[in-house]
Amino acid sequence: MKISEVKPNEFSEFYANYLALVPKETTLIDGFNKDLKEVVDFFQHIPAVKLNYAYAKEKWSVKEVFQHLIDTERVFQYRCFCIARRDKTPLPGFEQNDYIAPSLAKNKSIESLVEEFKAVRLSFIALLNSLSNEDLQFLGNANDNIMSARAAAFIVLGHNQWHINIIKERYL
Repeated sequence: MKISEVKPNEFSEFYANYLALVPKETTLIDGFNKDLKEVVDFFQHIPAVKLNYAYAKEKWSVKEVFQHLIDTERVFQYRCFCIARRDKTPLPGFEQNDYIAPSLAKNKSIESLVEEFKAVRLSFIALLNSLSNEDLQFLGNANDNIMSARAAAFIVLGHNQWHINIIKERYL
């Protein structure tokens, strides 16, 4: 399944910018495996002096951005799972800023964040491998918007790229 198969009626317009960052030839499992390597390599090569750096007051540090990627992946994995299982229960949104402070990301080592990311990613890949194309096309409701299970998955890839681009532009 390629991202080019995801139709505009499968996600909120809010996510269009993220999805636009995923190359059109990207397939789901290959994309997740490639992104796993790229995200880990990217964060492991950031100089230690930059890991707790934030480019402005009230902005997250690099480690907090990484934690945000992990938290977002968890949320979207759950959305993908529920939607693919044909759960009609409306899924809530999440206020990303409320998740950062209690995560204590600034106190975590980059190694522990990498391991957490890998664990969450491998779990998501296992879920995706267990789903059929029909499961992935099923539509549900997330944060008061229509979302397909496959859109929930592909959004994660674009979201990661979005934040890596911001780190490159504003943090490094």
